[in-house]
Amino acid sequence: MTISLPDNVAEIVASIFGERGKRWLDELPGLVEERCAAWESTLIGAGFAGGTHSFVAPVRRADGSTAVLKVPIVDDENVGEPTGLFCYAGDGAVRLHEFDSASGAMLLEWAQPGTELVYQPGFPSLEGEARNIEKVEFACRLLRRLRREPVGIPADYPELPQVADLVSQWTRMFVEVKPELAQVIPAHLLELAADWCARLRVPDGPLLIVNRDNHLGNIIAAEREPWLLIDPKPYLGEAAFDAGFLGMIQVQSWPTPEHARTVIARTAEGLEIDTDRARGWAFMRAMEQIAWSFEDEEPEDMRLHLAVATALA
Repeated sequence: MTISLPDNVAEIVASIFGERGKRWLDELPGLVEERCAAWESTLIGAGFAGGTHSFVAPVRRADGSTAVLKVPIVDDENVGEPTGLFCYAGDGAVRLHEFDSASGAMLLEWAQPGTELVYQPGFPSLEGEARNIEKVEFACRLLRRLRREPVGIPADYPELPQVADLVSQWTRMFVEVKPELAQVIPAHLLELAADWCARLRVPDGPLLIVNRDNHLGNIIAAEREPWLLIDPKPYLGEAAFDAGFLGMIQVQSWPTPEHARTVIARTAEGLEIDTDRARGWAFMRAMEQIAWSFEDEEPEDMRLHLAVATALA
């Protein structure tokens, strides 16, 4: 079966996942053919651009309806996607029609026309601009709607990643900090990170399905509802975790303490969560980005994330 995989996806998979990524790329055509046969579907278009870790393409099903075949290379962040979509059951997110536990492949509702709520140019993101305030407020309402306890999950679906495990990773990253990283992060930011790791380790409220990658490029125009969430990165944690990434990327538009206070207060109100916890999650997501940009040798990104963390501090 001939498939069309965007060049950037092939490059990212090969560079990040090494030999495993190369095997995935080699096996992808056969896997797509296998899933299309099993789900009585036929590819009707090239793979969609805009992703990084998946082959995503439109298909036609046996009943004549259209859908999207998604074949990800599964990692720690996206492993819970089918479980989250199962629990959402189409309530504010695209529907999950089929799931293959062996490969992680999914057959999904095709949300059309698929225009992003806010286009994502990369960092710095655009959510923090004044023209996008109402769109962020809508995203907050959608995120509140998506929060729920995970119930009735089939045995062959993956467990949701735990926010508590993420905090443990941050503790190792910033409390047991490597000397080379400590040289580029101011001491007061590391001290604050250690304090937040200790505070966020204990959940504030019940454990719910929350999302790690809350940006408005993953909310797209659809027909069944005006807007639906795609590509979730669901975790199990407290409700305020939803403010982490969304708060951080809004501060990027203007990384000053004044803007950070305004953004976090507005986001916390929209998500109906504690403002201080929202600031803590956003600060830690900025710190995480600092460490990643340092590791990836991206000095311009690192300067941006340092400015965001400083504003949130």
